[in-house]
Amino acid sequence: MGRSRSSSAAGTRLFVTYAVASPVPVLALGAVLAQGNRRDGVERGLEYGRAQAAVVEEMAIAPALHGEDLALGLTDDERRRLQTATDLAVFRGSVERLRLRDFGGGVVFSDDGFLSAGAGADAGATWSVPATDPAFAAAAGGGTDVTILRGDSAGRSIRVLQPIVADSSGRSVGVLEILLPYETVAAEIDAATVRNYWRLGAGLALLYVVLAAISWSSTHRLRRQAARAAHDALHDPLTGLPNRELFRRRVDEATRRSASCAVVLVDLDRFKEVNDTLGHHAGDQLLRRVAQRLGDALRSDDTVARLGGDEFGLLLAGVSNPGTAQALVEQVSTLLSAELVVEGVPLTIEASFGIALHPADGDDVETLLQRADAAMYHGKRGTAGVVVFDPALESAPTPHLNIQHDMRQALDAGQLRLHYQPKVDLRSGRTSGVEALLRWQHPDRGLLEPADFLPAVEQSAVIGPLTEWVLRQSLVDCAAWTAAGRDWTVAVNVSARNLDQPDFAGTVVRLAAGIGVPPERLQLEVTETALPVDLGAAAQTLATLAAAGFGTALDDFGVGYASLSHLRSLELTEVKIDRTFVAGVGVDAADGEVVRSLIQLAHGLGLTVCAEGVETPAAAAWLREAGCDRAQGFFFSRPLPWPTLPWPALPATGAPDPGWHDLPTPSLEMTS
Repeated sequence: MGRSRSSSAAGTRLFVTYAVASPVPVLALGAVLAQGNRRDGVERGLEYGRAQAAVVEEMAIAPALHGEDLALGLTDDERRRLQTATDLAVFRGSVERLRLRDFGGGVVFSDDGFLSAGAGADAGATWSVPATDPAFAAAAGGGTDVTILRGDSAGRSIRVLQPIVADSSGRSVGVLEILLPYETVAAEIDAATVRNYWRLGAGLALLYVVLAAISWSSTHRLRRQAARAAHDALHDPLTGLPNRELFRRRVDEATRRSASCAVVLVDLDRFKEVNDTLGHHAGDQLLRRVAQRLGDALRSDDTVARLGGDEFGLLLAGVSNPGTAQALVEQVSTLLSAELVVEGVPLTIEASFGIALHPADGDDVETLLQRADAAMYHGKRGTAGVVVFDPALESAPTPHLNIQHDMRQALDAGQLRLHYQPKVDLRSGRTSGVEALLRWQHPDRGLLEPADFLPAVEQSAVIGPLTEWVLRQSLVDCAAWTAAGRDWTVAVNVSARNLDQPDFAGTVVRLAAGIGVPPERLQLEVTETALPVDLGAAAQTLATLAAAGFGTALDDFGVGYASLSHLRSLELTEVKIDRTFVAGVGVDAADGEVVRSLIQLAHGLGLTVCAEGVETPAAAAWLREAGCDRAQGFFFSRPLPWPTLPWPALPATGAPDPGWHDLPTPSLEMTS
């Protein structure tokens, strides 16, 4: 909640900063446009003066002349006609003053009767220019000079100097110097300018409003994304409950406040049977129903979290008495065990509960979790479903210790098996590789899957010899199927504890070289949720393996709380999207968008993408359409010993593989 409020405050500060700062560039833009508008007005005035002077010269002056150079003087007839035309123009107000000058600057005709044979300007006519002025020289040379003059109280005027062309020869005979009224033109220009300013102001105001709306929308969206990211980092994507990290934080907070509380670990009984018989989709439904029931059974200030798999955690606030804790948890167990229907099958949920009390059973997170775990496994071995921790439990061997002991014997007795699940190239439809999945042929419990023993084994030193056995057997099998004509790569899951071993990369290199399997045929997969917080050693080991040519993949991608940082800090060649998201593609729009985004993200980083848990042809078709590279799941094949994996008759050398092109129907290669 604190992080959400911080993100919201940061977004508000960002928008306020924009609101204060953005008018500056908008006003600057307005000033630039206004200045351009003023320049356009002046240009319009000058263009008006140029056009008006040309009309006067062509319609009134040139027809009154005989075409002789003005330096020769004017005839009485020419002077009379000029006076008539000039008087009319001045009377109508289209001309203020007018003079005809020879090329030497002398005035040969003036509307006010002033004449001068000299080249200087009339001292009484401030608007007139001397013959030495560049403007006069330009007009004498055939050009036109137009200037807006700032007058006295009478206002502004336009002075134009241009050549006089008196006949069709095009030869100029002198210079016309004319003063035209500007105020009327200026009023029109000013009115148009004001209208443009209003339009400009309205446009800039609209621009500001649009930019403000965009800024508000962006900051609001960033706040939502930040809040969503903060939520996702600490919550389980399947159930929406707090995850292991948030649960540990809340327990730690309670112990630091020295508050009395009870930590309860909940493990569902026989959950694996639901997955095996009804499928993982049904298992996911069951987990969501369990999460809902646990939340409904607890008080408002209690916490329920999903810690992983079929394990949940409860934090009961203000509980310090063992009897009170047991009575409360037994009520939860009763509500949880009410019959429900999943995929049309009625089920009764049974679970084992282990309780540890603070401060009686421990004053830190690790101790409380360890003792709640011991109590829970004691309940699994006995008849009581709810067990409160008792110090005597610590001296009794837990199922974890038994499993670790039996695994050491299993390695020596040859009880371990490897099954393989195909990884299908969605573009070609061929099996491009297989994933090695460990099985334990237990003498008493039958064939066990990894979930039944790996959590206990990973907490002990036996994980090292076990991983080495899996690697060696996978490489031996890879060499065998290569000799049989199958070009599959093999993927092997490794533990975070393996990556922490200093010479683990050297062990992998040595095993592959000794068995004769090229490095590119072996891929090492590490589960994203099992990676340590300190990635230093793991990152170095993966970098060494990648440099040696081995593939490296991040498994269960998307369900951990640091996936993006892992993509940035680890040397990877592939990411595997967790089945939690894959199960909903094509059905749940949110899951589809998540998977599509993960595919685009991985491809943008140069990584291939494999989707796990594909159980329907529709999901396979959707993934191929979304650009996913590879997929695996029950739709293609269940894990099997490699000689029994689905495989068509081997094509002749050079002949094409059958392929898997027409989704949603699988090809022969994928069907058993």
